[in-house]
Amino acid sequence: MKQFLDIVDPIHNFIRVYEIELKIIDSPIFQRLRRIRQLSGAHLTYPSAQHSRFEHSLGVMHIAGQAANALKEKGLLNPDQIQNIRLAALLHDVGHGPFSHLFEEVLQAKRKISHEEMGKNIILKSEIGDTLSKSGFDKKFITKLAFGDTKYRFVNEIVSGSLSADMMDYLQRDGYFTGAEHAKIDHQRIIQSLDVYKSRLALDRSALYSFESMVLSRYQMFKAVYFHKTVRSAEVMMLESIRLADDQLNLTTLNLDEYVKLTDEFVVSQILSLSTDTDELKRAKQFAEDYQNRKLLKCVYEQLTDKKFTKSQENKLKENIARRSKVSINEIFVDTTTTSSLPLTPSKEKSKSIILVTEGATKSSIKEIPFSKIPVVSSIAGTMNIVRIYTPAQYRKKVEIAAKSILGD
Repeated sequence: MKQFLDIVDPIHNFIRVYEIELKIIDSPIFQRLRRIRQLSGAHLTYPSAQHSRFEHSLGVMHIAGQAANALKEKGLLNPDQIQNIRLAALLHDVGHGPFSHLFEEVLQAKRKISHEEMGKNIILKSEIGDTLSKSGFDKKFITKLAFGDTKYRFVNEIVSGSLSADMMDYLQRDGYFTGAEHAKIDHQRIIQSLDVYKSRLALDRSALYSFESMVLSRYQMFKAVYFHKTVRSAEVMMLESIRLADDQLNLTTLNLDEYVKLTDEFVVSQILSLSTDTDELKRAKQFAEDYQNRKLLKCVYEQLTDKKFTKSQENKLKENIARRSKVSINEIFVDTTTTSSLPLTPSKEKSKSIILVTEGATKSSIKEIPFSKIPVVSSIAGTMNIVRIYTPAQYRKKVEIAAKSILGD
């Protein structure tokens, strides 16, 4: 009997899935990822960006398996470890809520919990954990590995980090489905050049250009796609809709049985079915309708900034713009998008260096190079902060004038 299944994939051609992986993939909890878009509201700007967390998870498992095999050939991993790594990579996004990172903003604000924490609970307390245990796998170890918590740092870095399977898949997949040309990377060259030094993932110096290209691609994708002003407009609207509806619908529940019901369309349909007894519910429903019909907020001000805004500073800015424009504060939205320009480590710290291995005739030399010494990488190092002001179309001119008078042209 055949012990595997080959799944056709536009990024990797074929993704081979083995028996234990197929059991997890076929579970309702994992199948739910088909109904959570990878890029939440980006499809309203890039119509083909309909891909989901489901196929991304398969892709990450595939690349993680390739990376683990490359390390096995160098005597650094054994076959049992490869299967653990593949399972962890498959499950790394299982805790995502609807609209992916957008929903997490509400979850963090109201419950002080991340999708990683929800993912840990799902693996440990659901049928996925039972399936792992029944098949002879340590569900606690795989949970730690999926979320970067094991003592084997280089193994964590295969799943997430600056040389991770996660980034190698999402850049290519997001680039393919949005049509953005910024995400062309040579991930096979990077995979075959991986090594380990002092429990950290290292890279053969000959693949440094491929690494530089990948980091630059990530930076360009944030500017062109993830932080695109119209993409963020749709996300700001859905974020506001979820916030306004949450007390009524309890969308940010920590009850796992309820949480795993939440998908993009489920949440939109729940909000659209709300009664409009209060102004908050009326506005929540209107935002959801406008999101669905692509009647988006207009960006009237946009500026790259060194400043990181606090929530109270955002509110103060809204008040000032409302006062000056004579437009209701409820019609003004301040979006202070921020991210590290470079990928984070598995422990969510800023990446600062890479270990490069140079093969010599008789022995190898190994050196840790700070990103500040790599011109292409250092040129984009830091934090990407963008402040934008959004408002409905009918208030566009008034709010634009007020925003520019307060924030400058």
